[in-house]
Amino acid sequence: MSEIHTGSRAPGSHSATSIDSMPASSAVSWAAIFAGAAGAAALSMLLLILGTGLGFSTVSPWTLEGLDASTIGFAAILWLSFTQLAASGMGGYLAGRLRTKWTDVHIDEVYFRDTAHGFLTWAVASLLTVVVFTSVLGSIVGSSVSEGAIVTNGVMNNFGMFSGEGRVAESLAADEARKASAYGALWMFVVLLIGAFAASLMAVFGGRQRDA
Repeated sequence: MSEIHTGSRAPGSHSATSIDSMPASSAVSWAAIFAGAAGAAALSMLLLILGTGLGFSTVSPWTLEGLDASTIGFAAILWLSFTQLAASGMGGYLAGRLRTKWTDVHIDEVYFRDTAHGFLTWAVASLLTVVVFTSVLGSIVGSSVSEGAIVTNGVMNNFGMFSGEGRVAESLAADEARKASAYGALWMFVVLLIGAFAASLMAVFGGRQRDA
């Protein structure tokens, strides 16, 4: 009788043991992350190409024609911000909607996982965008810059070489390029932070719709 009593289980204890012995599902849905990252990278590259085409169409190679440098820089920052918001937001939303549903998980843990999925989607999409965009459009931008450098060097040789102002002009151009690079890096940091926030927020929104 004692052996029978020891071996018997109450219905509640049997159910708890079965749940505890079930294999836990992974907290990361990599398929959803890569799907969202692919969509975000594709949309980001599409918008960047569109912005590059619009920017080149408004700039004239002749002096004092077209937009000035400050206007072009401000427009580029706005376009990059819009690109990050749209692409990262869409990628995070896709990652939240396509993830597997987590059962027996606290609501706070669900929010944290959705936020992490959005952030990982943004990170993967950013790396893909940098690689693809650099390889595809690097040659286009490089050829345009080289042609502009040829024209600039020709003007400097005609007007600055014999007057002794060639080295001064080069120093001023190098200083302006350094300042532009510093400002560009700072603004790019802000734009990427905007993208990370948008992806994390939209992943939580997509996860809520997925669970609903």
